[in-house]
Amino acid sequence: MADAEENAHRKHQELMMTKTALVVGSTGIAGSAAGAELVAQGWRVLGLARRPVEQHGITPIAANLQDADAIRSALTGTRPDAVFFTTWARQATEAENIRVNAAMVRNVLDAVRGDASVRHVALVTGLKHYLGPFEAYGQGVLPQTPFRDTQPRLDVDNFYYAQEDEVISASQSDGFSWSVHRPHTIIGKAVGNAMNMGSTLAAYASLCREVGRPFRFPGSLAQWEGLTDMTSASQLARHMVWAEKTPAAANQAFNIVNGDVFRWKWMWGRIADWFGLDPAPFDGSVLPLGVQMKDDQPLWRALAEREGLAEPDLTRMASPWHTDADLGRPIEVVTDMGKSRRFGFTEYQPTDDAFFELFAQMRADRLIP
Repeated sequence: MADAEENAHRKHQELMMTKTALVVGSTGIAGSAAGAELVAQGWRVLGLARRPVEQHGITPIAANLQDADAIRSALTGTRPDAVFFTTWARQATEAENIRVNAAMVRNVLDAVRGDASVRHVALVTGLKHYLGPFEAYGQGVLPQTPFRDTQPRLDVDNFYYAQEDEVISASQSDGFSWSVHRPHTIIGKAVGNAMNMGSTLAAYASLCREVGRPFRFPGSLAQWEGLTDMTSASQLARHMVWAEKTPAAANQAFNIVNGDVFRWKWMWGRIADWFGLDPAPFDGSVLPLGVQMKDDQPLWRALAEREGLAEPDLTRMASPWHTDADLGRPIEVVTDMGKSRRFGFTEYQPTDDAFFELFAQMRADRLIP
């Protein structure tokens, strides 16, 4: 009996010592990876999303982030030690992006304020911090590359800035530390995500192989020949958890990329080879995926039915507009990771491996043939 009581007491103590994480946007590319990393590191993880899905080790919470009352009701008594913001909602204008996305952050922080449990808040934004919002993307006078996380904000409205301001303001009143994480284009799995280059290129390559279409780079000569970098979702997740537990990283904004650089004229051949394709010659002209794939829904549905794929809706597999925005940029985009390195983050992820791991996972999950 004494042994049983001792074991029960030990388990209770372990449970009391386990930290609780609230992942906001738990079904997205960044949120899914963050949740998995937190579970692997022994956290109790709550996954907040409008439509949660089953995820290993994550307790789902359903609520609309734009509904303050619904968020307050859903989060009552959850007592998270840390909050990880990994989502946003795209609106028609930047003014609406600012209003809606700032309110989403504010709604969550207001909802957990009463428990006084939050010790850290992490916010994922991105390189539009340096390149400008969609309405003014890559326009005007931009900072010199590589982009450094110490560079000042652009003199333009940007919902990333509004989100940061909400977090910093709440930290000053509530006493938690914060971190901001600025990835480049994220490679990861999330069906239905609005910004998903990895699955977009996987769907495009699968269709090219299916119908014998040339696997042609859709972007600009500057991207084809210039240096660039990317961020795997797992690398971003490790970075967020590292910042939460590293005192020196408190109240800092960081760039986060894989650590390698490449040129698309090399990477395009690597991706083509994985799918058993020959890359088409590139003549320097832009031919967006939005144009190349605009009539591909019937082709994808037929392919999905024949191969027994899990997602017959191409619009949930591919987001050509976002991939076109990245690959069509007229400037070289490279990101400096020096600040994270100086603070002690030394993780590294080869970008071609990140693509290949994603493609293999998608194939195993019957998302691509």
